[in-house]
Amino acid sequence: QVQLVESGGGLVQAGGSLRLSCAASGRTFSGYKMGWFRQAPGKEREFVAGITTGGDSTYYTDSVKGRFTISGDNARNTVYLQMNTLIPADTAIYYCAASRPGFPWTKNYVAYWGKGALVTVSS
Repeated sequence: QVQLVESGGGLVQAGGSLRLSCAASGRTFSGYKMGWFRQAPGKEREFVAGITTGGDSTYYTDSVKGRFTISGDNARNTVYLQMNTLIPADTAIYYCAASRPGFPWTKNYVAYWGKGALVTVSS
């Protein structure tokens, strides 16, 4: 069992930055690839960014490329999402996810979810 706890959400003006953290406990997440999903009001939960188990590759949805950066710290069992140049369309609940390696970056293959962190970007 893996427990994931997000932190770092909040309210920020458009153009600003936030960093989300995801702390894993219960069992190390070294056997999983880690990712961030988000869900805006009235919309489906969507993939945002992911990092492979070894941390050697990262993946992003097109709308955040060049603005968001995912990174991991295995020693601290923590994954980060640095979000820069935020826009109102980034407003959502952001969920940390531990996903099975070798499968696509979709919510169907997520083994563990965090409870989410709310990010609100004002215009």
